[in-house]
Amino acid sequence: MIKNIPATEQPRERMLNYGATALTISELLAILLRTGSKKKSALELGQYMASQFESNLSDLSQITIEELCKIDGIGTTKATQIIAAIELGKRIKQSAGIKGFKLTSPSEVTHFFYAELALEKVEKFVVVMLNTKNEVINWEVISIGSLNASIVHPREVFNSAIKRSAASIIAIHNHPSGTVSPSKEDVLITKRLEECGQLLGIPLIDHLIIGKDNYFSFKESNQL
Repeated sequence: MIKNIPATEQPRERMLNYGATALTISELLAILLRTGSKKKSALELGQYMASQFESNLSDLSQITIEELCKIDGIGTTKATQIIAAIELGKRIKQSAGIKGFKLTSPSEVTHFFYAELALEKVEKFVVVMLNTKNEVINWEVISIGSLNASIVHPREVFNSAIKRSAASIIAIHNHPSGTVSPSKEDVLITKRLEECGQLLGIPLIDHLIIGKDNYFSFKESNQL
């Protein structure tokens, strides 16, 4: 219980009475934290966290478990609860925003996935599945970590595409360094996916590399 606050004014009760949109960032964080520490209530912890991201709330989406655990009163349990909520929000927003959308250019694809990938501290490999009209059916994270041919296996990529009855796919991954020049491994992976796509009748129509301020398209560079 949050001390010195009437029961009806505590975050959980306010959400039940007025809905989530009526709550402040501090109150939403307090609900995720559930309990406070010996020194601070859940709301006070939420207020402290909110104050750290007051100038740019979007920075909260990039916080790590390790960084959260450095805050006095937040351990691994509270940190994982917050990270799970942030990740769920990212995936819901991304999925809702792109499904059914017709992709006509690499820049459009980059626009949708910039927030998901550009500022990530590790490499993520994503496959976007399209129908015959180039409309997005779904997308999926295939691997997380340094990319190599053994981690990003065509079997994993096309298994998802086959299950979704995709007509074609777009591969996307990020470079945490911020640069977008393709590595030898990037070129090798692209070639393998292109060859497998031709055999399966599910062509790879582009492979995009997203960096901090730019992107690279294998299609635009005539390498696909």
